[in-house]
Amino acid sequence: MPSRIAVLAIDAVNPKVVADFWSRVLDWRIVEESAEGVTIAPPSGAWPGIDVFSVPEHKAGKNRLHLDLRADGVSTADELERLIGLGAQRVDVGQAPDVTWVVLADPEGNEFCLLLRAVQDLEDSEKPPS
Repeated sequence: MPSRIAVLAIDAVNPKVVADFWSRVLDWRIVEESAEGVTIAPPSGAWPGIDVFSVPEHKAGKNRLHLDLRADGVSTADELERLIGLGAQRVDVGQAPDVTWVVLADPEGNEFCLLLRAVQDLEDSEKPPS
């Protein structure tokens, strides 16, 4: 049996701020809080969840692993506006100007991408021709 991803881990100086941000982005909920960090998960309890762990140092350098998001039920432009309203910031990690994603960072600078095709665009492109 292969392994399964159980939890993604994010380091943060202020885990509550980062967990709150990701909870709002994903429409998830906080399921556990302790001195070590905060765990968020989908309301369904499905895997994986996200653990946001407390660390003393601020982020330095580009992430070696990041999340890619797609808009779901709204246009990518509307989702980008929502993410920025939640506290995401556009960042430059050396991406070309014509890439098909927008690079953003959470409140502590952890990069993630918003892909330009929404979930519904993918579903429509996968439908067989009529």
